Amino acid sequence: MYGRFKILLLILSLCFLMPSYCFSARIKDLSSIKGIRANQLIGYGLIVGLNGSGDKSGTTFTIQALANMMERMGIHVSQDDIKVNNVAAVMVNAELPPFARIGKKIDVMVSSIGDSKSLLGGTLLLTPLKGVDGKVYALAQGPIVVGGFSSGGDAGGGVTKNHPTVGRIINGATVEKEILLSLENRNEITLMLDNPDFVTAARVAEAIKAQFGGDLAKPVDSGTLKIKVPEAFQNDIVGLLAKLGDLEVKPDAVAKIIVNEKTGTVVIGENVTISIVAVAHGNLNIQIKESKEVSQPSPFGVSRSVNSAPAQTKNGTVVAPGGATVVTPETDVSANEEKTNLVLLNSGKTVGELVRALNALGVTPRDLITILQTIKAAGALQAELEII
Repeated sequence: MYGRFKILLLILSLCFLMPSYCFSARIKDLSSIKGIRANQLIGYGLIVGLNGSGDKSGTTFTIQALANMMERMGIHVSQDDIKVNNVAAVMVNAELPPFARIGKKIDVMVSSIGDSKSLLGGTLLLTPLKGVDGKVYALAQGPIVVGGFSSGGDAGGGVTKNHPTVGRIINGATVEKEILLSLENRNEITLMLDNPDFVTAARVAEAIKAQFGGDLAKPVDSGTLKIKVPEAFQNDIVGLLAKLGDLEVKPDAVAKIIVNEKTGTVVIGENVTISIVAVAHGNLNIQIKESKEVSQPSPFGVSRSVNSAPAQTKNGTVVAPGGATVVTPETDVSANEEKTNLVLLNSGKTVGELVRALNALGVTPRDLITILQTIKAAGALQAELEII
C-alpha cells in the first residue's frame, strides 16, 4: 500500500510541473445548457424464468402482482396456489436522455425488492416506465445481464460473486412518449457551469468573445452565463452550440483538500499552499497480549471429585480445594514509539512541494490525513479541508 502511495505522490508532483495548457478543458466538459437534461423513469415489474432463486412464498406483493397479471390475461388463479420460486419482484429504472424520440432504445437497471437470491438467467416481463408526472414514457422488457452469481446448499453455505440481485438490460426499453424540447427561435442561451467559480465564468466569457466577437457572453453569477445568439446562427442553434462546446478554457477552482477517512483517500487541489510550519510525525504502538497459564497439581495431590465443593476465586485466580488444575491469566504489555525527523515547510509552498515534503517523512495515507488536519488546526494550511 505504501508503494502505491509513493507512486500517487510522484504523479501529483509531475502534474504540477507540466505546462498550464495541460489543464485546459472544453466548454462542453465544464458546463451544460439550461433545459437540456435527462429525465428519470421508474417502474415495477416481474422477472420470470429463475432457477429456484426467486422470492419466497411469504413475499405477498410478488404473489399478488403475478395473480393480477394472470387475471389480465384471462387466467383466474388463486393466490394460495401460486409459487414464486422462479419469479422475483423488481424495481426498474432508466434515464430518458434529452431529445429522445419515439422508438429510441435505452438501457434499464433492474433491482430486486423481495428476498430473491439471484436474478441470473431471468427475463423481465413487459414493464411500463413512468416519469414524475405519472405518465408512461417507455416500455421495458427482455433478458437481464447479471455480473455475478450466487450458489448455495440446504445447509446454508454457498458462494457469491459480485452482486447477483441487480442486473442490466442493454437497449431494454423503447421510448413511447417524447418530452417536448426545441432549440428553435431562441435569442438567448443559458450556460450552467458544473463547478461554479467566478474565475472560470470570466474565462468562459472571454473565450466566447474572442471566438465570436462582441459582447455575446455575460456572466450572471459564478455558475451561470447568458449567451446571445448571433444573427448568423439564428437558424443554426446546433452549429452555435457545437462551436461553443469545442472552445477550450482553463478552469479554476478554490484551494481544497478532500479526505475520505473510510478508505484513506486524499485528493489535493492545485492551488493548495501552506505557511511556514514544521512537521514531525511518529506512531506510538501499544500491544497487549493475553495468555493463560495452566497450573497442574502434583501426582500425589488430592484431586477433586465431581461432587466436591466448587472452586473459588481469589484475586482473579481460581483456588480449588485439594489438588486441582487451575488456569491463571497472564498479561504482557509492550510499547514502541517510532522515531522521525522534523521537516520544515517554508511559506508559499505549492502542493507539489507539499507532497514531496510529506513523502520525505515516509507517511502513509492514514498518517497524511492526520498531518493535514493538524496543519489546518495550526492555521498554516491555506485551503479548505473537506472530510467525507
